[in-house]
Order: sequence, then C-alpha cells, then structure tokens
Amino acid sequence: MKLRTVFLLLILGAISAFSALNWRAFITPTTLSLGLAEVQAPLGVIMLGVVGFLTAFFLVFVVYVQASALFESRRHAQELQVNRELADKAEASRFTELRSFLEVELQKLAGRGTGSAVASDPAILARLDRLEEKLLTTVEQSGNSLAACIGELEDRLLRQDRGDQRSP
Repeated sequence: MKLRTVFLLLILGAISAFSALNWRAFITPTTLSLGLAEVQAPLGVIMLGVVGFLTAFFLVFVVYVQASALFESRRHAQELQVNRELADKAEASRFTELRSFLEVELQKLAGRGTGSAVASDPAILARLDRLEEKLLTTVEQSGNSLAACIGELEDRLLRQDRGDQRSP
C-alpha cells in the first residue's frame, strides 16, 4: 500500500476509536439550529454520518478515476496495435514496390544494349549486391527502431496501468 492509503486508513481508524470511546457524548441530544428552526438531535451522530458520507463519496470517486484511466490506457494500447499493423503493412508495400522497380530497371538495362554484357559485368553486379545489402540493413534498422519505439510506448502504458491500479 502507498503511504497515502495507510495515512487515510489511520485517520479513519482514529475517528472510529474516538467515536467508540465517546459514544455517550456522541448520542447525547443537543439543540441544533437549522437557520429557520431549532431541533433536538445528537450532533456527534450527525457528524459521523457526514464523515461516512464523505468517505464513501471519495471512495466512489477514486474507483471512477481508476476505471477511466484503465479504459483510456486500453484504448491507447488498441490504437498502438492498429498503428503497428499499419506500419508493418507500409513496410511490406515498400519492399514490394522496390522489388518491382528494381526488376523494371534491370529489364531496361538488359534491353538497352548488350544485355549479356550488363548482366555479366562483375563490377555492376558487385555494386548492386552492395546496394542491396545496404538497403536491407537500412530497412532492418528502421524496423528495429520502430519496434523499439513502440515497445517503449507499450512499457510506459503498462507502467502507467500498474501505477494507476496500485494507487487508491
């Protein structure tokens, strides 16, 4: 339990103990003024009722705040999942576009001149291999970076959920 919760429980316990020790004084009727009229009622019992009402009201309020925070974090988690799926689809479509572009360009190069000379030129093939490796490395790094950012956001949301669930 948090220190705040323990403190509130101690205060409520002290009020209960004080009421129990002074119960006779609490139930002794007293003349109370309501502004327009005066009534005979036990002031102590009325004040205990007010404290009980306020305690119940704030308990309901805390439950409402925690529930709304939990729903909000779940909504954010769902949005995060949708955005992750969109990012994955976008990366896949980029790969497909790049592959088709490279195939078209290679066909153009092959059809331009001596197709066999371009295809068999070791310098061009080596350069294409290096470019492809760099491209794959860059795409993988981008994917890892995106996954790390999404993971960090998920961790923050989970830590926030755990913090909200533990606090009153």
